[in-house]
Parts: sequence; structure tokens; C-alpha cells
Amino acid sequence: MGTMGFRVNQTSDTLQNLTLELATLGDLKLVEKPQSITMAPHDFTNIKANIKVTSTENGIIFGNIVYDITGSQSDRNCVVLNDIHIDIMDYIVPSSCTDNEFRQMWIEFEWENKIVVNTTIRDLHLYLIYLLKSTNMRCLTPEKALSGDCGFMAANLYAKSIFGEDVLANVSIEKSAIHADAPVTGHIRIRAKSQGMALSMGDKINMTQKTGFKSVSLTQK
Repeated sequence: MGTMGFRVNQTSDTLQNLTLELATLGDLKLVEKPQSITMAPHDFTNIKANIKVTSTENGIIFGNIVYDITGSQSDRNCVVLNDIHIDIMDYIVPSSCTDNEFRQMWIEFEWENKIVVNTTIRDLHLYLIYLLKSTNMRCLTPEKALSGDCGFMAANLYAKSIFGEDVLANVSIEKSAIHADAPVTGHIRIRAKSQGMALSMGDKINMTQKTGFKSVSLTQK
């Protein structure tokens, strides 16, 4: 991926040795450091940096711009830039696999992240649709097995990253038969081959549950 910044020198000074300094958190790697430049008064320029993303994991890019002012004896000046957050959903695509393949991966994958359902949604099917749209995962459980109104639902979900990583989820949710206004409860078990994938997908689910039900369209494809 590439990150680009448009910089304008709004001062009447010449800025020397102006450098974009970047640091990353997560499985991100700065391929090449941007070169230092000199900017004349009221000049403008584009600064581009290439960052390599090697796995599906939430990440953050931190940045500063440091520079010297021509003729000044003071220390280097520093401008702190806003952080850039890398969203795991940019790299996740819904995928399919057989029941046997799902079970085999479920057994083999050692990293599990268990998420407690925390929602105001009161319908099991609506919550499942909400979850699918929030995670870019595909439901492998046949629609026929999800029909009915027994107050309980279990479903298997699956997706792959553009890097070929698999992520599995088992959803186990229920609805109180006594309290009609009670929200859906239960848990979601996520399994992946890497710890980063399991944690990042769990963070995404927790974050979307906090942002609220209304932020996701409920029209199922």
C-alpha cells in the first residue's frame, strides 16, 4: 500500500532537510524511507511512502515531519501527524469451504478468541446478518437449518484474506422465550492459524458491537 501527503509551506522561511518520518504498529513494514527535501517559502510538494502489508492484522501508521529553518540556530522543528489506522476489513473476503474442510481447520488452528455477544438486537436472524456484514464473512450453515423460531441459533462462518489466511467463526446465540424485549445473548468463537488474525477479527466484532446496530444495513444479499 502507499501513503501520500500533500505538503504546503505556509511560512516565509525556507525549510531545509524536511523529512517525513514514519513508524508502524502491527504487521506493516516501511519499504523505503522518503528522501529529505527543501521547500521554498509558500512552496508545495507531494511526499509518498510505500508500506508493505504482509498479513491480515489491524495496524497503525504514525508520522512526523521534521525540518530545519534556513538561518535559524534552533533545534529541528517537528510536526506530529494524525495516525492512520489500517482496517482488517480491507483484506477480508467472504469464502466457502466444505463441512469437512471447516472441521479440519477448526481442529488444526491453535488460536481461538471467544467474543461475548453484546448487542441491543432482539432478533437472532437480524443479529446474524449484522455479524456477516460487519466481518465480511460467509455463513456456511444452510438457511434451512437456521429457519424456525426455537430461540437458539448456531452457525459456522468462514472468510479468507487476500494473503490466503483462513478465519473461522462459530456463532452460538439465543433469545429469551420469557422476556420478549430481551436482547440476543451468546458468544462467537473465532479460530485462525495466526494470533494476529484471531485477535484482529475479535477486535473488529467488539468495535462494531459498540458502534451500534444502526450503522449496518440489514438487507441480506
